[in-house]
Amino acid sequence: QVQLVESGGGLVQPGGSMTLSCVASEFIYGPEVMAWYHQPPGKQRELVAAITASGITSYSESVKGRFTISRDVAKNTVYLRMSDLKPEDTAVYYCYIKERAPGADYWGQGTQVTVDE
Repeated sequence: QVQLVESGGGLVQPGGSMTLSCVASEFIYGPEVMAWYHQPPGKQRELVAAITASGITSYSESVKGRFTISRDVAKNTVYLRMSDLKPEDTAVYYCYIKERAPGADYWGQGTQVTVDE
């Protein structure tokens, strides 16, 4: 069973920066998509950023230009660099990875990001 371990969350002031990391214990079929979701308080989980196996990235409109998703395939790791953070970015951030096989998708345990003075 592939496990994802996230790190890097915490408290940051508005305008600050933070980088989240997500390490996969292994890949069995190879990653097809690596992504970050967030779930703000009282709201549903939603996609923030994604990167495909070929390196194509996509972002939600709310974070475009402020967040950058990247990956290190050799380290089984996906990153989310967050800049110019705003209070509305406060949420639990989840890593998601889908491998190249039906049903082979995994979630991290979530890491809290709080943007506040």
